[in-house]
Amino acid sequence: MPFDSKSLNYNDAGLIPAIAQDHVTGEVLMMAWMNLQSVEITLQTGHVTYWSRSRAALWAKGATSGNVQMLKELRVDCDRDCLLMQVEQTGPACHTDRRSCFYTVITPAEETIVMNPVK
Repeated sequence: MPFDSKSLNYNDAGLIPAIAQDHVTGEVLMMAWMNLQSVEITLQTGHVTYWSRSRAALWAKGATSGNVQMLKELRVDCDRDCLLMQVEQTGPACHTDRRSCFYTVITPAEETIVMNPVK
């Protein structure tokens, strides 16, 4: 069945959350937002492109840092309101130079940083 990116359930701002996961290890790397255009660009080029809410612009992951994400597989959840991308990550995924943006463990008593920057 053909895929239509308009069939996704975007929020009122026209965005959908997208989780990037390493296609080999399964490690969750980051979460960012996509809009209709960024979904279509990602599917057409294979280079993961997000929507930057702070810049209000398309954001090709790694365009300035070199830490690119290449799409290996795109999945949608059962409600069609969240995307899971299997990616090939070059360099750190997080802007803090960590492999993953999920580097802080939270317990009822404290939070602990469990991953150091790569660089």
